[in-house]
Amino acid sequence: MLNHRFIVNFSKYKFLLAELVKRDIYVKYRGSSLGLLWSVLNPLLTMLVLVFIFGVLFKNDIEHFPVYVLIGRIVYAFFSAGSKNAMNSINRGANIFKKIYVPKYIYALSGILSELVTLIISLILLVLVMLADNCAFSFFNLCSIIPLFFLFIFTIGCGLILASANVFYKDIGYLYGVFTMLLMYGSAIFYPITIVTPAKYQIVFYMNPVFCAIDGVRDAILYQAFPNLGVLLYLGIVSVLALIAGIAIFYKYQDKFILHV
Repeated sequence: MLNHRFIVNFSKYKFLLAELVKRDIYVKYRGSSLGLLWSVLNPLLTMLVLVFIFGVLFKNDIEHFPVYVLIGRIVYAFFSAGSKNAMNSINRGANIFKKIYVPKYIYALSGILSELVTLIISLILLVLVMLADNCAFSFFNLCSIIPLFFLFIFTIGCGLILASANVFYKDIGYLYGVFTMLLMYGSAIFYPITIVTPAKYQIVFYMNPVFCAIDGVRDAILYQAFPNLGVLLYLGIVSVLALIAGIAIFYKYQDKFILHV
């Protein structure tokens, strides 16, 4: 019964969801001359800076280092920006749902989907960088969809938890900013985890679902191999658990949101 009601609700408000996604993208680039082109320029410029610092100045010997960095950058950016959008979504949408009924999860989901659009555009840039860096293409490249899908599920789960917590505890936003900065350095975006010694401590990286997604995408795109099954299984389990927890927490507290926004 709950699943049926959810599907009916989602179908009823899918037009609003699409409009909210468009709004989030518009607001993100409002006032800029290049607009949506920043979805390409931002990861490209970040990649060029990191390649210059760690590839030229520090003589990084990772093969196809620009592609290596870009994969880490765009995958991490999707989770970071998507979860932050979801975290702030309820407070942003308060003026609407105080007046009319709208399923509140729609706001969190729209913030994540808008970053999914950015991710897809960034993947086009990735293909161009692969061509420029003479990377090989193969069927295995398509396998990158699997870790990205799991990361999408994980981001929704985390986003719903953060959205719920941020309504009641405004300090969450500040703490999460620090957390995402630490997460960036702990996701091996611009360095290999092999530099971490002794090797037994490298397991810490594989406890990080964002790194697991980055590692899976690198396997599929950079190393022409199917993502590591153990890492993929862990990522899948954590993603599903995060989604279940996110839905449970969000639905438990959503009726109280209106009293705190």
